Amino acid sequence: MISVSRVSKSYGSGTTAVLALDDVSLSVARGEIFGVVGQSGAGKSTLIRTINSLERPDSGSVTVDGREMTTLAGTELRQARHNIGMIFQHFNLLSSRTVQANVELSLEITGVGRAARRTRALEILELVGLHGKAAAYPAQLSGGQKQRVGIARALASNPTVLLSDEATSALDPETTTQILDLIRQLSKDLGLTVLLITHEMDVVKRICDSAAVMSGGRILEQGPVEDLLTTEKSLLGQALFPLGEIPETSSAVVEITFNGVKTDRPVIAQLARKHHIDVGILGAAVETIRGLQTGRTRLELPGDQQTVAAAVADLRSQGLFVEVIK
Repeated sequence: MISVSRVSKSYGSGTTAVLALDDVSLSVARGEIFGVVGQSGAGKSTLIRTINSLERPDSGSVTVDGREMTTLAGTELRQARHNIGMIFQHFNLLSSRTVQANVELSLEITGVGRAARRTRALEILELVGLHGKAAAYPAQLSGGQKQRVGIARALASNPTVLLSDEATSALDPETTTQILDLIRQLSKDLGLTVLLITHEMDVVKRICDSAAVMSGGRILEQGPVEDLLTTEKSLLGQALFPLGEIPETSSAVVEITFNGVKTDRPVIAQLARKHHIDVGILGAAVETIRGLQTGRTRLELPGDQQTVAAAVADLRSQGLFVEVIK
Protein backbone atom coordinates (compact mmCIF):
# COMPACT_ATOMS: atom_id res chain seq x y z
CA MET A 1 0.00 0.00 0.00
CA ILE A 2 2.89 2.37 0.83
CA SER A 3 6.28 1.93 -0.76
CA VAL A 4 9.23 4.24 -0.13
CA SER A 5 12.22 3.41 -2.31
CA ARG A 6 15.68 4.90 -1.75
CA VAL A 7 14.38 8.34 -0.80
CA SER A 8 16.82 11.10 0.12
CA LYS A 9 16.01 14.64 1.16
CA SER A 10 18.27 17.48 2.22
CA TYR A 11 17.70 21.07 3.29
CA GLY A 12 20.06 23.89 2.42
CA SER A 13 23.10 23.66 0.18
CA GLY A 14 26.85 23.35 0.29
CA THR A 15 28.57 22.88 3.61
CA THR A 16 25.45 23.96 5.54
CA ALA A 17 23.18 21.33 3.95
CA VAL A 18 21.33 19.04 6.36
CA LEU A 19 20.58 15.51 5.16
CA ALA A 20 17.16 14.70 6.65
CA LEU A 21 16.58 11.44 4.76
CA ASP A 22 19.45 9.26 3.61
CA ASP A 23 18.52 6.49 1.14
CA VAL A 24 15.38 5.46 3.05
CA SER A 25 13.30 2.47 1.94
CA LEU A 26 10.31 0.89 3.64
CA SER A 27 7.14 -0.96 2.73
CA VAL A 28 3.76 -0.91 4.48
CA ALA A 29 1.26 -3.66 3.64
CA ARG A 30 -2.43 -2.98 3.05
CA GLY A 31 -4.35 -2.86 6.33
CA GLU A 32 -1.17 -2.77 8.43
CA ILE A 33 -0.33 -0.41 11.29
CA PHE A 34 3.32 0.51 10.82
CA GLY A 35 5.27 2.57 13.34
CA VAL A 36 8.43 4.56 12.67
CA VAL A 37 10.31 5.08 15.94
CA GLY A 38 13.12 7.53 16.59
CA GLN A 39 14.24 10.50 18.62
CA SER A 40 13.81 14.14 17.57
CA GLY A 41 15.89 14.90 14.50
CA ALA A 42 15.82 11.32 13.24
CA GLY A 43 13.97 12.36 10.05
CA LYS A 44 10.57 10.92 10.91
CA SER A 45 8.51 14.02 10.15
CA THR A 46 10.31 14.59 6.85
CA LEU A 47 9.61 10.99 5.90
CA ILE A 48 5.89 11.24 6.56
CA ARG A 49 5.69 14.53 4.67
CA THR A 50 7.28 12.96 1.60
CA ILE A 51 4.58 10.30 1.58
CA ASN A 52 1.79 12.83 0.95
CA SER A 53 4.13 15.06 -1.09
CA LEU A 54 4.13 17.96 1.34
CA GLU A 55 7.88 17.57 0.82
CA ARG A 56 9.42 16.50 -2.49
CA PRO A 57 12.40 14.15 -2.13
CA ASP A 58 15.67 14.94 -3.87
CA SER A 59 15.80 11.37 -5.15
CA GLY A 60 13.91 8.11 -4.89
CA SER A 61 10.21 7.34 -5.25
CA VAL A 62 7.11 7.15 -3.06
CA THR A 63 4.10 5.06 -4.10
CA VAL A 64 0.77 5.11 -2.25
CA ASP A 65 -2.03 2.76 -3.27
CA GLY A 66 -0.51 2.26 -6.71
CA ARG A 67 0.16 5.95 -7.41
CA GLU A 68 3.70 7.25 -7.58
CA MET A 69 3.37 10.47 -5.58
CA THR A 70 6.69 11.89 -6.75
CA THR A 71 5.43 12.15 -10.34
CA LEU A 72 2.09 13.83 -9.58
CA ALA A 73 1.23 17.53 -9.69
CA GLY A 74 -1.81 19.79 -9.82
CA THR A 75 -5.20 18.08 -9.95
CA GLU A 76 -3.73 14.58 -9.91
CA LEU A 77 -1.77 15.31 -6.76
CA ARG A 78 -4.79 16.82 -5.02
CA GLN A 79 -6.85 13.76 -5.90
CA ALA A 80 -4.16 11.44 -4.57
CA ARG A 81 -3.93 13.39 -1.33
CA HIS A 82 -7.70 13.03 -0.96
CA ASN A 83 -6.98 9.34 -0.35
CA ILE A 84 -4.50 10.10 2.45
CA GLY A 85 -5.70 11.37 5.82
CA MET A 86 -3.32 12.94 8.32
CA ILE A 87 -3.51 13.65 12.03
CA PHE A 88 -1.12 15.95 13.89
CA GLN A 89 0.48 16.29 17.32
CA HIS A 90 -1.15 19.63 18.12
CA PHE A 91 -4.53 18.93 16.47
CA ASN A 92 -4.38 21.92 14.05
CA LEU A 93 -8.05 22.74 14.54
CA LEU A 94 -9.55 26.09 13.56
CA SER A 95 -10.69 27.75 16.78
CA SER A 96 -13.33 29.86 15.02
CA ARG A 97 -15.12 26.83 13.56
CA THR A 98 -17.31 24.32 15.36
CA VAL A 99 -16.35 20.67 15.62
CA GLN A 100 -18.65 19.84 12.70
CA ALA A 101 -17.23 22.66 10.58
CA ASN A 102 -13.66 21.50 11.30
CA VAL A 103 -14.53 17.99 10.13
CA GLU A 104 -16.25 19.35 7.03
CA LEU A 105 -13.28 21.50 6.02
CA SER A 106 -11.55 19.07 3.65
CA LEU A 107 -14.87 18.21 2.02
CA GLU A 108 -15.68 21.89 1.64
CA ILE A 109 -12.35 22.50 -0.11
CA THR A 110 -12.99 19.69 -2.58
CA GLY A 111 -16.46 21.03 -3.45
CA VAL A 112 -18.72 18.53 -1.68
CA GLY A 113 -22.24 19.92 -1.21
CA ARG A 114 -23.45 21.25 2.13
CA ALA A 115 -25.96 18.46 2.85
CA ALA A 116 -23.47 15.71 1.99
CA ARG A 117 -20.79 17.39 4.12
CA ARG A 118 -23.11 17.59 7.11
CA THR A 119 -24.19 13.95 6.78
CA ARG A 120 -20.61 12.72 6.52
CA ALA A 121 -19.37 14.89 9.41
CA LEU A 122 -22.08 13.68 11.79
CA GLU A 123 -21.48 10.09 10.70
CA ILE A 124 -17.73 10.22 11.33
CA LEU A 125 -18.13 12.11 14.64
CA GLU A 126 -20.34 9.27 15.84
CA LEU A 127 -17.67 6.81 14.74
CA VAL A 128 -14.90 8.50 16.77
CA GLY A 129 -17.02 8.84 19.91
CA LEU A 130 -18.03 12.51 19.68
CA HIS A 131 -21.79 12.19 19.47
CA GLY A 132 -23.41 15.43 20.62
CA LYS A 133 -20.23 17.53 20.17
CA ALA A 134 -20.89 18.80 16.63
CA ALA A 135 -21.83 22.33 17.75
CA ALA A 136 -18.99 22.69 20.27
CA TYR A 137 -15.85 24.73 19.64
CA PRO A 138 -12.28 23.43 20.12
CA ALA A 139 -11.78 25.58 23.25
CA GLN A 140 -14.61 23.64 24.92
CA LEU A 141 -12.95 20.25 24.35
CA SER A 142 -10.34 18.22 26.22
CA GLY A 143 -7.09 17.25 24.51
CA GLY A 144 -8.39 13.78 23.77
CA GLN A 145 -11.58 15.15 22.28
CA LYS A 146 -9.60 17.57 20.10
CA GLN A 147 -7.56 14.68 18.74
CA ARG A 148 -10.75 12.76 18.02
CA VAL A 149 -11.88 15.75 15.96
CA GLY A 150 -8.53 15.65 14.17
CA ILE A 151 -9.04 11.97 13.41
CA ALA A 152 -12.60 12.59 12.21
CA ARG A 153 -11.38 15.37 9.91
CA ALA A 154 -8.67 13.09 8.51
CA LEU A 155 -11.25 10.37 7.79
CA ALA A 156 -13.96 12.64 6.35
CA SER A 157 -12.90 12.00 2.74
CA ASN A 158 -12.93 8.20 3.17
CA PRO A 159 -9.17 7.73 2.76
CA THR A 160 -7.53 4.32 2.60
CA VAL A 161 -4.31 5.57 4.22
CA LEU A 162 -3.97 7.38 7.55
CA LEU A 163 -0.74 9.15 8.50
CA SER A 164 -0.13 10.07 12.13
CA ASP A 165 2.53 12.62 13.07
CA GLU A 166 3.20 12.15 16.82
CA ALA A 167 -0.57 12.18 17.36
CA THR A 168 -0.44 11.13 21.02
CA SER A 169 2.70 12.85 22.33
CA ALA A 170 0.73 15.84 23.67
CA LEU A 171 -1.75 13.64 25.56
CA ASP A 172 -1.71 12.10 29.03
CA PRO A 173 -1.15 8.32 29.30
CA GLU A 174 -4.81 7.37 29.79
CA THR A 175 -5.97 9.50 26.85
CA THR A 176 -3.08 8.15 24.75
CA THR A 177 -4.33 4.62 25.36
CA GLN A 178 -7.86 5.60 24.34
CA ILE A 179 -6.68 7.27 21.12
CA LEU A 180 -4.44 4.34 20.18
CA ASP A 181 -7.26 1.89 20.76
CA LEU A 182 -9.50 4.07 18.59
CA ILE A 183 -6.95 4.08 15.76
CA ARG A 184 -6.61 0.29 15.99
CA GLN A 185 -10.39 -0.15 15.86
CA LEU A 186 -10.80 2.28 12.96
CA SER A 187 -8.05 0.51 11.04
CA LYS A 188 -9.88 -2.76 11.50
CA ASP A 189 -13.39 -1.45 10.77
CA LEU A 190 -12.51 0.78 7.81
CA GLY A 191 -9.65 -1.24 6.33
CA LEU A 192 -7.21 1.62 6.88
CA THR A 193 -3.48 1.34 6.33
CA VAL A 194 -1.83 3.37 9.09
CA LEU A 195 1.68 4.81 9.15
CA LEU A 196 2.53 6.57 12.38
CA ILE A 197 5.69 8.21 13.62
CA THR A 198 6.50 8.37 17.29
CA HIS A 199 9.25 8.47 19.87
CA GLU A 200 7.05 6.60 22.38
CA MET A 201 7.61 2.86 22.73
CA ASP A 202 4.15 2.47 24.28
CA VAL A 203 2.66 3.27 20.88
CA VAL A 204 4.56 0.39 19.27
CA LYS A 205 3.68 -1.96 22.12
CA ARG A 206 -0.02 -1.27 21.91
CA ILE A 207 -0.99 -1.20 18.25
CA CYS A 208 1.83 -1.64 15.72
CA ASP A 209 2.00 -4.71 13.50
CA SER A 210 5.39 -3.69 12.10
CA ALA A 211 7.92 -1.04 12.94
CA ALA A 212 11.10 0.66 11.79
CA VAL A 213 13.81 2.24 13.92
CA MET A 214 15.14 5.49 12.48
CA SER A 215 18.19 7.58 13.37
CA GLY A 216 20.18 10.22 11.52
CA GLY A 217 17.90 10.08 8.50
CA ARG A 218 18.37 6.33 8.01
CA ILE A 219 16.31 3.22 8.72
CA LEU A 220 18.40 1.05 11.04
CA GLU A 221 16.03 -1.91 11.14
CA GLN A 222 12.45 -2.75 10.19
CA GLY A 223 10.02 -5.62 10.10
CA PRO A 224 7.09 -7.20 11.97
CA VAL A 225 7.29 -6.37 15.69
CA GLU A 226 7.18 -10.05 16.68
CA ASP A 227 10.11 -10.81 14.37
CA LEU A 228 12.18 -7.91 15.68
CA LEU A 229 11.65 -9.08 19.25
CA THR A 230 13.30 -12.37 18.32
CA THR A 231 16.16 -10.91 16.29
CA GLU A 232 19.63 -10.86 17.82
CA LYS A 233 20.80 -7.40 18.88
CA SER A 234 17.50 -5.85 17.74
CA LEU A 235 17.38 -2.15 18.61
CA LEU A 236 13.61 -2.29 18.94
CA GLY A 237 13.78 -5.35 21.18
CA GLN A 238 16.28 -3.61 23.45
CA ALA A 239 14.16 -0.46 23.59
CA LEU A 240 10.96 -2.35 24.39
CA PHE A 241 12.66 -4.38 27.11
CA PRO A 242 15.43 -2.27 28.69
CA LEU A 243 17.27 -4.53 31.14
CA GLY A 244 20.11 -2.17 32.00
CA GLU A 245 23.85 -2.75 31.89
CA ILE A 246 25.27 -6.25 32.05
CA PRO A 247 27.08 -6.67 35.38
CA GLU A 248 30.63 -7.96 35.60
CA THR A 249 30.53 -11.74 35.90
CA SER A 250 32.64 -14.70 34.86
CA SER A 251 29.54 -16.74 34.04
CA ALA A 252 27.63 -16.95 30.75
CA VAL A 253 24.79 -14.45 30.30
CA VAL A 254 21.75 -15.18 28.13
CA GLU A 255 18.47 -13.43 27.42
CA ILE A 256 15.22 -15.30 26.88
CA THR A 257 12.25 -13.79 25.05
CA PHE A 258 8.87 -15.44 25.59
CA ASN A 259 5.26 -14.67 24.80
CA GLY A 260 1.69 -15.77 25.36
CA VAL A 261 1.26 -19.29 26.68
CA LYS A 262 4.93 -19.58 27.64
CA THR A 263 4.82 -16.87 30.29
CA ASP A 264 3.26 -19.06 32.99
CA ARG A 265 5.69 -21.97 32.67
CA PRO A 266 8.38 -22.48 35.38
CA VAL A 267 11.14 -22.35 32.76
CA ILE A 268 13.90 -21.13 35.06
CA ALA A 269 13.12 -23.56 37.89
CA GLN A 270 13.03 -26.49 35.48
CA LEU A 271 16.31 -25.37 33.92
CA ALA A 272 18.04 -25.21 37.30
CA ARG A 273 16.80 -28.66 38.35
CA LYS A 274 17.50 -30.43 35.06
CA HIS A 275 21.00 -29.07 34.49
CA HIS A 276 22.01 -28.56 38.14
CA ILE A 277 22.77 -24.88 37.53
CA ASP A 278 22.42 -22.14 40.14
CA VAL A 279 20.64 -19.83 37.72
CA GLY A 280 20.86 -16.12 38.54
CA ILE A 281 18.23 -13.62 37.36
CA LEU A 282 19.98 -10.41 36.30
CA GLY A 283 16.91 -8.61 34.95
CA ALA A 284 13.41 -9.12 33.67
CA ALA A 285 10.66 -7.14 31.97
CA VAL A 286 7.14 -8.08 30.96
CA GLU A 287 5.07 -5.97 28.57
CA THR A 288 1.79 -6.29 26.73
CA ILE A 289 2.55 -6.20 23.00
CA ARG A 290 -0.63 -5.83 20.90
CA GLY A 291 -2.65 -7.49 23.66
CA LEU A 292 -0.23 -10.42 24.09
CA GLN A 293 1.90 -10.73 27.20
CA THR A 294 5.53 -10.76 26.15
CA GLY A 295 8.66 -10.73 28.26
CA ARG A 296 12.43 -10.85 28.31
CA THR A 297 14.58 -12.27 31.09
CA ARG A 298 18.34 -11.99 31.48
CA LEU A 299 19.96 -14.98 33.19
CA GLU A 300 23.40 -15.78 34.55
CA LEU A 301 24.35 -19.40 33.85
CA PRO A 302 27.40 -20.56 35.84
CA GLY A 303 29.16 -23.71 34.74
CA ASP A 304 31.46 -25.06 32.07
CA GLN A 305 30.94 -24.48 28.35
CA GLN A 306 29.30 -27.87 27.80
CA THR A 307 26.79 -27.36 30.61
CA VAL A 308 25.84 -23.89 29.39
CA ALA A 309 25.49 -25.09 25.77
CA ALA A 310 23.17 -27.90 26.90
CA ALA A 311 21.05 -25.46 28.90
CA VAL A 312 20.75 -23.06 25.96
CA ALA A 313 19.84 -25.91 23.60
CA ASP A 314 17.19 -27.06 26.07
CA LEU A 315 15.62 -23.59 26.20
CA ARG A 316 15.60 -23.31 22.41
CA SER A 317 14.00 -26.75 22.07
CA GLN A 318 11.04 -25.35 24.03
CA GLY A 319 10.43 -22.74 21.32
CA LEU A 320 12.00 -19.89 23.28
CA PHE A 321 14.21 -17.29 21.63
CA VAL A 322 17.56 -17.34 23.39
CA GLU A 323 20.33 -14.86 22.73
CA VAL A 324 23.77 -15.50 24.22
CA ILE A 325 24.96 -12.09 25.43
CA LYS A 326 28.24 -13.17 27.05
